[in-house]
Amino acid sequence: MMSPMTQEAPSKETTPIKVGATAPEFTLPDQDKKDFRLSDWRGKRPVALFFYPLDWSPTCSKENACFTKDLSRFSEYAELAAVSVDSTWSHKAWVEKMGLKHRLLSDMQRAVTKAYGLFHPGINAAQRATVLVGKDGKVAWVKVEADIAKERDYGEVETELRKLAARS
Repeated sequence: MMSPMTQEAPSKETTPIKVGATAPEFTLPDQDKKDFRLSDWRGKRPVALFFYPLDWSPTCSKENACFTKDLSRFSEYAELAAVSVDSTWSHKAWVEKMGLKHRLLSDMQRAVTKAYGLFHPGINAAQRATVLVGKDGKVAWVKVEADIAKERDYGEVETELRKLAARS
């Protein structure tokens, strides 16, 4: 039996999806228990998926506050959804406490996180990562943060969103 600290070999669940791959289809509930289906946006507009480890943590709280503050900057180019393994109830409470304005998707079974290769087994949650999906349903850009405790670069995300919108 392996100890929890033992490193396991990389697997599909922990190897980030590649640019050019078809984005795995999914349906997840948001903080209001409304379903978000990736396929609903195919042919309409790109989708930006912001994977993050957990609600209520310091970095995730700061980061999601920035998403809300910069919502118009990002939503100009794509439909936005933040994805974590937290419950819809946690998301709802967090949205109310933080005054968040964007959609938070609940991946409690970790199926979507694993399908995108963003599972972090050490914390049983998602890595901090951004996946941009084009209108064609293909992965256009992926960035996994090397330091899970560090916020993503919002300027870099906006630049990549702008490039994606120009290609669409």
